Amino acid sequence: MIKRIKLRTLLIGGIITLFFAVLMLRVFWVQVVESDFWQSYAENQWSKKKVLNATRGTITDRNGDVLAVDAPAYTVAVNPQIINKYELQEEVVQGLHQLLNKDEGELRKLVNAKRDNGSFYPQREVRNEGWKIDQELRDQVEKFSDELKEKHKIPDSGILLLKESKRYYPKNSLAAHVLGYTDREEKAVSGIEAAYDKELTGQDGAIEYKSDGRGIEIPKASEIYTPAKDGKDIRLTIDDTIQYYIEDAMIEAYNQLRPISMTVIAADPKTMEILGMANLPSYNPNEYWVDVDQKNFYNHAIKSVYEPGSTFKIVTLAATVQEGLFNPKGYYMTGSIRVPGQTIHDIRRSGWGSISYLEGVKRSSNVAFVKLGYEMLGPDLMKQYVDNFGFGQATGIELPGEAKGVVSPEQQADYAAMTYGHGKLLVTPLQQVAAVAAIANGGKLMTPHIVKSITDPLTGETTVTKPEVVKQVISQESAKKTGEYLEQVVSDLKIGSGRHAYIDGYRIAGKTGTAVKVINGKYDYKKQVLSFIGYAPVDDPKIAMLVLIDEPQDSDLGGGTAAGPIFKKIMNQTLQYLGVPKKFDNKTTSDIANNGIKAPDLKGLSVQEAKNKLAGLGINYATLGKGTKIVSQFPKTGSVLKTGQHMYLLSEEGDKVNIPNLKGQSLRDAMELLSAIGVEVNIEGEGYVVSQTLTKENGKRRIDLVLEPLIKEDEESGQDEQNDEAAGEENAGESSGSSP
Repeated sequence: MIKRIKLRTLLIGGIITLFFAVLMLRVFWVQVVESDFWQSYAENQWSKKKVLNATRGTITDRNGDVLAVDAPAYTVAVNPQIINKYELQEEVVQGLHQLLNKDEGELRKLVNAKRDNGSFYPQREVRNEGWKIDQELRDQVEKFSDELKEKHKIPDSGILLLKESKRYYPKNSLAAHVLGYTDREEKAVSGIEAAYDKELTGQDGAIEYKSDGRGIEIPKASEIYTPAKDGKDIRLTIDDTIQYYIEDAMIEAYNQLRPISMTVIAADPKTMEILGMANLPSYNPNEYWVDVDQKNFYNHAIKSVYEPGSTFKIVTLAATVQEGLFNPKGYYMTGSIRVPGQTIHDIRRSGWGSISYLEGVKRSSNVAFVKLGYEMLGPDLMKQYVDNFGFGQATGIELPGEAKGVVSPEQQADYAAMTYGHGKLLVTPLQQVAAVAAIANGGKLMTPHIVKSITDPLTGETTVTKPEVVKQVISQESAKKTGEYLEQVVSDLKIGSGRHAYIDGYRIAGKTGTAVKVINGKYDYKKQVLSFIGYAPVDDPKIAMLVLIDEPQDSDLGGGTAAGPIFKKIMNQTLQYLGVPKKFDNKTTSDIANNGIKAPDLKGLSVQEAKNKLAGLGINYATLGKGTKIVSQFPKTGSVLKTGQHMYLLSEEGDKVNIPNLKGQSLRDAMELLSAIGVEVNIEGEGYVVSQTLTKENGKRRIDLVLEPLIKEDEESGQDEQNDEAAGEENAGESSGSSP
């Protein structure tokens, strides 16, 4: 018995000893071997770290107007625990479906979502439809939540609104291809957003603090604070007003012409700051996910390459002027010219007979430019000028994905085709603008810039982009002469291929282009790239611009007839916006405003007295009506008369005056006359009145005017420059290329 008791005592003592041995070993293991792990674990329990998100830098236009900025956003979430507690499943599903357009089946899964243990989740986000919604939609969701609480007399509807931030583009699609966008996960995808993502992002900060077991912050515990460093602000060279003019004109033309795409670039030729850059089709970066067609996101202005056609003749012209080879009064025979391997034709295959080289430039004669660039300059020197003007190399603009283009002539026929913008020559729209700007600014090829400055919001330190000259490609004198020749391409309203871009009062230099596209190694005359490039005013250039239209539905159009009017509209608006005065007969509009004659008060005078008074002041006039006294006049008393402007004298009330024949009148004169009579006007076309139709609606007279250019097109009109760069059927399969 005693022995058994001793054995039990020894066993129990052994077990206790073993237990303490294991316990001591475990303590040793925890406190010594795993001390670092448990120390870290303990700190994680009472130490909390909260990330302080940095604000992404703001992007503005050159005048400080905001184009991209971080803005408050809200993510919709649901609490399945609360929703099921109050049995709100169907009401929440239906309400959020209507507000967010979220699939009802997916919403039911969210409001009934359970953990593995069978309990409901306390929070589930409604993605993607409820992710980072704007303030307006957030208010609608909140209103719906309040209505549920009021209806069921409950403290919580189970609908949550989590405050976040998102990238916001206040002008929607304006300059979308320049800005690019960030996705919902704040990843920069394209444009300036991607190119300057590092500068714009900044650095997140953090705050570390001590908390109790329930996670509540201990007020007096020590804190470690690292402030967030906000991203840098970027000011672009873009002017949002000019950008609007560009996009507005493009949308109008796009709807009429229905091309594959359109591109417009405008720049200050003296600095090569980009004032506007746009493509169609486009997209809204606020709703980038709506545009499933990736073509809408493509920036043709810097990425697409194409055979430029006749706009490239500017390079050939400038080179021959620089080398002293261009004789505007020299004559040559038009129609066709033979070079090794092919025959090259003019727009009109029969030609215009023997004409001067200046007339050849105006008519955009292929033969003229082959003789100038291929025969006079020679292949090697021609190629050297093409390289000097920056073709075949990236311009260096601060946008991602810029193409270099291709300059790879091999055969003699390739060198000949290059003189008029075809063959083994592919360029980007931006390269074209840089080249024409070099003509406008006195011969300097410059690096295009779209970033004007970058500012650190914390220090105020600003880095400004300075104009950068790549090289002097031609002399200032040669550039001036080239510009004067290009001006005549536009100002000659009879034969100038660029006459559709003519603006009365502004000196425009320009060149049209109609490049036939190569499809499967052959020229397809139903598929063309139409363009117009130029700058103004010639004597003091403020803006250089390219308008490019890829494959308009009407294949009979040419660069002058299709792209010229778009160029004209944008250029006219932009020059007036920039405060560039028009000039008429060596007088500017500002001169007239300061020194012009004011319309005298003629009301009540006899018709003859009014005529005598106007004759004495040297003012042109026209009388309307059969009365003996003046009852009204236009312009009104005190108005400053423009140069050559008529005054209209009404001797009867406007509704009694017969409308005269307006055929041949300019739009301005016609509008002034009809305004004096008080007739509603509907206008179709531009130029001069060719027909008028009078109708009456509700007792009111309305006149429909049809306008056309005063000078009729030559027999090749409608084609304009169609096929002007296609080197004839003989070389149809020899050129390679791609289009925007």
